[in-house]
Amino acid sequence: MTLESLRNDIDALDDQLLTLLNQRMELVRRVGELKRTTNAVIYRPEREKQILDRLHGQNNGLMNRSAIEAIFLEIFAVSRNLELPERVAFLGPEGSFTHQAAESRFGAMSDYMALPTIRSVFESVETGRVRFGVVPIENNQEGVVLEAIDLLLEKDLTIAAEAQIPVHFTFATQTENLADITHIYSKDIAFRQCSKFLNDTFEGLQAELVPVESTSRAAKLAAQQPRTAALCSHIAAKLFDVPVLFDNIGDSDLNRTRFLILAKDFKNQPSGHDKTTIIAKLANTESPGVLAEFLQEFNARRINLTKIESRPLREGATFRYWFLIECEGHADEPALQEILNHHAAEVKLLGSYVRVA
Repeated sequence: MTLESLRNDIDALDDQLLTLLNQRMELVRRVGELKRTTNAVIYRPEREKQILDRLHGQNNGLMNRSAIEAIFLEIFAVSRNLELPERVAFLGPEGSFTHQAAESRFGAMSDYMALPTIRSVFESVETGRVRFGVVPIENNQEGVVLEAIDLLLEKDLTIAAEAQIPVHFTFATQTENLADITHIYSKDIAFRQCSKFLNDTFEGLQAELVPVESTSRAAKLAAQQPRTAALCSHIAAKLFDVPVLFDNIGDSDLNRTRFLILAKDFKNQPSGHDKTTIIAKLANTESPGVLAEFLQEFNARRINLTKIESRPLREGATFRYWFLIECEGHADEPALQEILNHHAAEVKLLGSYVRVA
């Protein structure tokens, strides 16, 4: 068997794949026509999970689950755009990690809107200027994004899905010799999360660390100015065409950021692997045991709590708090439904959605 014959076999398979993908897209187009007659929602995360689970279960080849997901999530995104193109807002600028998270769910072909603040993303979804909004909610090294949590209380939106991406930085520069670099641009958090790399790589050199408002801005500056570099996302280096000198930089290989995909009046069907997020504004929290008794209701029903965040209520001169609570399970499941009904006046359901492991 020769290299040429192997390449011919690959070409033949690619031709078959293209034919099959076009057949799939024709079926998707017909699904879109049916959905438009009933005004049904196009984005269905729980349906996508069912497909991925089925494919992974019957897979007996070289591809692992991550590879299957990477390919089919892009196919899903192209399919959704054929059914009904939908605008997606994200915390910008272009090339940010939030942009990367948005593309991981909605694909490269979607209609994106980069917005300058988390509030502007919420407001764009709230007013219907976009169908979905993507914002960061927490980083496992730095903690929660308080502005996003506070806006979940303030705005009347739902959580359609969550996404997690590994945060690895890229060192991009037009300069080949590290000793020639005079300035390194990045966001302050990136400098903190890459301090070991910077100390090891630039020990004894004169490069100055210059904080800027975003890693995308850093990449743009490195593209415009010789003898400079940027610590940025890979998508930002690609966007501004800055050569990558080092990739996958970071003091922790476990650095992850979690993002929420926001929508208005969105409801997922149970997938069997869900998470539910609620806001609890409990009465008389200044009295002993009120919060503990509420949380005990989850324990009594064997519902696993995965997150509790307290935030100031900002009503009156007293010190009172509301709570963001996440738990495993779907709001339609009887055990969780009992708690929601029992505390209907004190609890706001933000959404049940497919839980990302």
